[in-house]
Amino acid sequence: MLGRWRLRLEPDLSRFKFLHTADIHLDSPLRGLSRYEGVPADEVRIATRTALDNLVRLAIEEGVAFVVIAGDLYDGDWPDFGTGLYFCAAMGRLAKAGIAVFLLYGNHDAESVLTRKLPLPDNVQVFGTRKAATLVHEPTGTALHGWSYRDRDMRDNLAAGYPAAIAGRLNIGVLHTALTGRPPHAGYAPCTVSELVAKGYEYWALGHAHEFELIATRPFIVFPGNLQARNIREGGEKGAVLVTVEHDRIVDTPVLVPLDAVRWARVDVDVGGVEDEDECHRRIRDALDQAYDGLAHGRALVVRLTIAGATPIHADLGRRRDALREEVRGIAVAISERLWIEKVVIRTSAPLGDAAGDTGLTDELGQLLVDSAGDAELDAALAQELAEFFAKLPPDLGDDDEAFAALKAGDRAALIGDAVAALQARLAGTAG
Repeated sequence: MLGRWRLRLEPDLSRFKFLHTADIHLDSPLRGLSRYEGVPADEVRIATRTALDNLVRLAIEEGVAFVVIAGDLYDGDWPDFGTGLYFCAAMGRLAKAGIAVFLLYGNHDAESVLTRKLPLPDNVQVFGTRKAATLVHEPTGTALHGWSYRDRDMRDNLAAGYPAAIAGRLNIGVLHTALTGRPPHAGYAPCTVSELVAKGYEYWALGHAHEFELIATRPFIVFPGNLQARNIREGGEKGAVLVTVEHDRIVDTPVLVPLDAVRWARVDVDVGGVEDEDECHRRIRDALDQAYDGLAHGRALVVRLTIAGATPIHADLGRRRDALREEVRGIAVAISERLWIEKVVIRTSAPLGDAAGDTGLTDELGQLLVDSAGDAELDAALAQELAEFFAKLPPDLGDDDEAFAALKAGDRAALIGDAVAALQARLAGTAG
């Protein structure tokens, strides 16, 4: 009688859920906010921890069987054990809920000495660095295959060494990779989608790229993106992927569940034809109000505001760029104390034929920059010089700086456009 009662209490594991996350970069700073007064330093500092707490909460609420972390849990070596201890505490909460964790180390984890010395809770299983290994989640019978990085600069095709699928089980591949390329991310562990498909797994839990991307559906090949955005280049929702399994098959399309604590966004304001500051402020206010209502969803929202358009007040905006930034911050804080301005970019121009707001020097220098972008010989020489320069730097240095990352990715045209806009604003500001 008691045995039958216990049998009825056992969960039905023919249907279960798991969470796939990656690129948590625990305790990594949010870039571009430290210079601005009024931004709550504590909230910014612990944003990645808050996102991890949100992940743990979701896992417990959904009753998932296990969590997969596909690399870059940490953000390189940490100065003390505080970061690792915070992770252990979070995993301990999952252990109490009976939730297993499968952890793969990526390029940022590989450089951490302390990572390798930290004892982890018993519910956390780690993929080794010597070769691809298979770990089995016994309650569901799921086979997970993974290979942690032994070095930061992993250029080998790790996927080639993964085992074939085990018949009669749900097979999940866990891999930190750039596939055939995901600029501006370094080309680590390169492989093709066809190589992954050939392994016969039902799901590939990828990491490294910081944008959510559903690469394929047969099998499912997924980048969850990072758990918490850290700069303006990582805009939009960030979170983890929730996957439902029934009878060793994935049912429905995996979905991204937002878990970020702070969100980043670009907001453009068209001031074309605007003739006075009041109207300019109104358009800025409307744009920020709409962005906060539509994007924040209860989170802090960090905005890079770009003001563009042909306007009679072009020269005045250039002269008052510092004051304008503070005015924009004032507008933002009136909307919400959790609406933060990362940067104000002025890309306005004088109306055609407006001699007061235009200078021949601006046109001449700007045209020289634009013409240089079309010079194939100059572009090739510049590309060679930059390649040699970047080869001497750590692979991920400057990835949180938009201009630096654009140069690494070879996007010189975009930078020239920015240079022209900056030159116009600067000259307009000195012309009066």
